[in-house]
Amino acid sequence: MRVRDLLAPGAPRLRLLAAEDELDRQVSGVMTTDLHDPGRYLHGGELVLTGMLWRTGPADSERFVRTIVAGGAVALAAGEAEVGPVPEDLVEACRRHRMPLLAVPDDIAFGTVTEFIGRQVSADRAADLAALVDRHRLLVSAAGGGGLDAVLDLLGGDLDLDCWVLTPTGAVIAGPADRLPAEDRDQLVRAHLGAQRQRRRPPHRARLAGGSYSLLPAPVTAEHETPLADWVLAVAGDVTEWTTKRQQLAENLARLVAAERHRRDEGRRLRRRLADEVLALLQRDADPAEISRTLYASSAMAARYESAEPKTQAQDGSWLVLSAEGAGLPEGVVRAVLEEALGGTTDRALVAGAGSGAVVVLPALDGPVPADTLRELLAPLEAGLGSEGRITLGVSAPASEAGGLRGALEEARHARRIAAARVGRVCVAGPEELASHVLLLAAVPDEVRRAFRSRLLDKVIAYDMEHQADLVRTLEAFLRSDGSWTRCAAQLHVHVNTLRYRIGRIEELTGRDLSRLEDRVDFYLALELA
Repeated sequence: MRVRDLLAPGAPRLRLLAAEDELDRQVSGVMTTDLHDPGRYLHGGELVLTGMLWRTGPADSERFVRTIVAGGAVALAAGEAEVGPVPEDLVEACRRHRMPLLAVPDDIAFGTVTEFIGRQVSADRAADLAALVDRHRLLVSAAGGGGLDAVLDLLGGDLDLDCWVLTPTGAVIAGPADRLPAEDRDQLVRAHLGAQRQRRRPPHRARLAGGSYSLLPAPVTAEHETPLADWVLAVAGDVTEWTTKRQQLAENLARLVAAERHRRDEGRRLRRRLADEVLALLQRDADPAEISRTLYASSAMAARYESAEPKTQAQDGSWLVLSAEGAGLPEGVVRAVLEEALGGTTDRALVAGAGSGAVVVLPALDGPVPADTLRELLAPLEAGLGSEGRITLGVSAPASEAGGLRGALEEARHARRIAAARVGRVCVAGPEELASHVLLLAAVPDEVRRAFRSRLLDKVIAYDMEHQADLVRTLEAFLRSDGSWTRCAAQLHVHVNTLRYRIGRIEELTGRDLSRLEDRVDFYLALELA
């Protein structure tokens, strides 16, 4: 800021007493002092605030002004609260040394002046950084790598402004990950996706236990018209309370993030073609040697970015296949979502698009991927799915060689059918469930499943509703206890005779005999379908 800004509308009510021709001087900070010789504490560019307690006579004014001029001060503000109006000898000394002199009325606190200057200086520095970020945007687009981290480090060091770039699943693309816990990232991306789904105008604000944050989406690209696949810029603090210049800094930074995302997506085009080629080879049951060559080309490309040796499927040991489907989502969204969620820093996952679904082939470098891990990874996306939106995903067991990938693909598709039969916005099933009755249930048409469930349970449910009984819960507990009367009664905290009465009532309503294995299996399956 400049000295003249202290006299502008909205500034504290200061009066100019001397050196009106020197008001374009740049103010970089404030020093409050009543020392007789404060020069050794000045670094240059300061506005000196003083209560004039150092003055005992006219000669003191000349000495004081001469000292602060030598120290590089750009202006002097004298408070009138302690010793009254600014004396004429101080005004004359400032005129001789061309030092702007401002009078601070007795009802204006020094803290008010200091706070005003702090805000103005911060805004100016933010404007300078905004220009720097704007220029740096083109460099990031061309350079890649740690471009975003370099900019965020600059903002953190110069403005004490913490920023992070997050994927919709809460992974950190750039920024100090150690200063934003995983649970906070989860809450932030959920808040962002929920606000985007409701079409609220950004920036979106989120308040966590550690403070408030502002969330700015990168501009949506034409390739995926949903925030489920877009990065989000998380900024510590409430952007809406910032000065205009500082807000422009955040907006420029969001554009920079979008540019980096576009650059990264451009770099993925070849990998996408390789992924589509692998899927085509698997679907036509191609020669395993041909599949191996394509997989090796993918590994070589990933190794180039990691500065490592390419790994073949023999070196890695095995490959995994994932099959995913999106309901109520635009085409291409599931593919983009899985690229972000599974790509990570190694970018070894091959994600092929197939309309509203996707197929992923990735090395099982750390063993099989548990279904629970994937479910937890994708869980934040639930906040961005509409009432009809849904993602289901199936995971295969590891395939030890390229020739086994065709079978792994079929296994993943069967697992996805199991996931689709469940209730929830994001459902995942793994290969361990393929040997379960769940696979058979998933293959049964919906109308057949509904009829089977209704025939066994409708009368029991109706009786519970009419008599406020607890027959369905009793039935579940009885089956979990393997038909043991004592264990089931203890689990339900009822007498064995009460349990026998309830089971007898279920048998009367359904015409089944719960001492028979066949009838127990039927009830178990009906409860699973419910």
